[in-house]
Amino acid sequence: MTRPFCSRTCGLSVGLWCLFGALSSALETRNARPNIVLLMADDLGVGDVCRYGNDTVSTPNVDRLASEGVRLTQHLAAASVCTPSRAAFLTGRCPIRAGMASPFNLNRALTWLGGSGGLPTNETTVGKLLQHRGYRTGLIGKWHLGVSCASRDDHCYHPLNHGFDYFYGPPFGLLGDCEASGTAELHRGLRVKLWVSRAALGLLPTLLLLPKLARWLSVPWKVIAAFALLAFLFFVGWYPSYGFTRRWNCILMRNHDIVQQPMREGRVASLMLKEAVAFIDRYKRGPFLLSVSFLHVHTLLITKEKFLGHSKYGLYGDNVEEMDWMVGRILEALDRGRLANHTLVYFTSDNGGRLEVQEGGARLGGSNGIYKGGRGMGGWEGGIRVPGIFRWPTVLEAGKVIDEPTSLMDIYPTLSYVGGGILPQDRVTDGRNLMPLLEGRVSHSDHEFLFHYCGVYLHTARWHQKDCATVWKVHYVTPKFSPEGADACYRSGVCACSGDVTYHDPPPTLFDISRDPSEARPLSPDNKALFDSVVRKIEAAIKEHRRTLTPVPQQFSVFNTIWKPWLQPCCGTFPFCGCDKEDTILSTPW
Repeated sequence: MTRPFCSRTCGLSVGLWCLFGALSSALETRNARPNIVLLMADDLGVGDVCRYGNDTVSTPNVDRLASEGVRLTQHLAAASVCTPSRAAFLTGRCPIRAGMASPFNLNRALTWLGGSGGLPTNETTVGKLLQHRGYRTGLIGKWHLGVSCASRDDHCYHPLNHGFDYFYGPPFGLLGDCEASGTAELHRGLRVKLWVSRAALGLLPTLLLLPKLARWLSVPWKVIAAFALLAFLFFVGWYPSYGFTRRWNCILMRNHDIVQQPMREGRVASLMLKEAVAFIDRYKRGPFLLSVSFLHVHTLLITKEKFLGHSKYGLYGDNVEEMDWMVGRILEALDRGRLANHTLVYFTSDNGGRLEVQEGGARLGGSNGIYKGGRGMGGWEGGIRVPGIFRWPTVLEAGKVIDEPTSLMDIYPTLSYVGGGILPQDRVTDGRNLMPLLEGRVSHSDHEFLFHYCGVYLHTARWHQKDCATVWKVHYVTPKFSPEGADACYRSGVCACSGDVTYHDPPPTLFDISRDPSEARPLSPDNKALFDSVVRKIEAAIKEHRRTLTPVPQQFSVFNTIWKPWLQPCCGTFPFCGCDKEDTILSTPW
């Protein structure tokens, strides 16, 4: 942080004092071991926050963080959908390194709590890193990185097995399917095919019985067995997929225990906020790491009545404003405990905003500002550019804005640095420590190249040419979507990573993001010298990057992503799971 009394004309004594102040600042950063609060929204667009240019919603608390801290304008997610992005956020590594990238267009995020994929147990999360340094660690809210591996209660992928001392929230997330009257969201594109197949399965028993019924004879045991088998297959095809998605995927957990099944979606935000404040009050002597993963602003857009009709952007805007109010309550808890000056607060979103159009023309998603595309749309800027705000009053300069390329993966090495952790030496860490950049000790990001995957496919790469402050971005593959909403990919919100895409190699499509952040003016290959030199530089970096990738088990394989009844979390008697223990458990679990 720049100190106003330091200048090039300092005398010897003043110069020594300047040097002492700078060293003290560096030592404070390294040795202070601050409390850490991570705030992550779900599908919040970079254009949904006032400080990032929105004038249709009110976000005073997020704006307060920006005015009291450092705002990043080129902050990037490692994927445009939640599961791989969150895996990269917690580990500082590209999702593909942990097998958290899908080779399929359908299941690009974990689909069922009863699946066997998840964040591998050999990955070291930021929670585990800081836990080893004496931090009390808590995760409140959405997890969506798997639950169990081989049996219902092994919980190998559970937050408590990944470095968190306490967990409260839905291990999956919030979907349209989580409301009894909500619009189904999960795999809705398969609905017609599934109902046709179910109808066919339902007719088969009747067809088998027709000869017997025609002769008015008793049914042999083989026919009864066949009928029972087909009825069972029909039940298995319907029960875990859509008939009971709400009951089986939408659950609320405290540590290893299910406390609501199905989750009462109207109460969950208030319960999460209560738990977050209780965690701060309990561990205010520190140091603690609290990660609050909001369910806002993903559908269902459940919003308290006092926020309805407040914004100019309808229900979505109201939901954004409620999330901002929750941020304010968490900041109040820090202020009440006199913790603000000794707490590093970080705010972001897991990926860009959704662009889907709901029935009746109402928008499900938000705004990605001037950036093209959105959530689930490969490497387009709108799907991966997210808000990034750091506040640490005693260390970071208030109101500072940084335009350098940074990544959600940078949080891992940054928190390792400020918390006194040691990065694992047996694996590649893609993130970079941001503290020198945030404090102003360096003027450029450590990232020279960043690689943007869609599933397991490399769609895009960017080169930060530091000597001329230019950021080049090359697209080899882009999804097909129409900003006017005419394309099905745009309406579903998750575009294909392979197959029905546009391939740009050769030649790739090149943009100068530093001058054209909207990706509206591709550079012409006619300028051979410039175009070829930039592309060659990026392709050499891609080749080197691919040398660092090693084969790992694929967490999104067909076997891992299919529903397995023996892995389904269940409160009560399987398969008729259900309970509500919230009223019988103490409000403060400590």
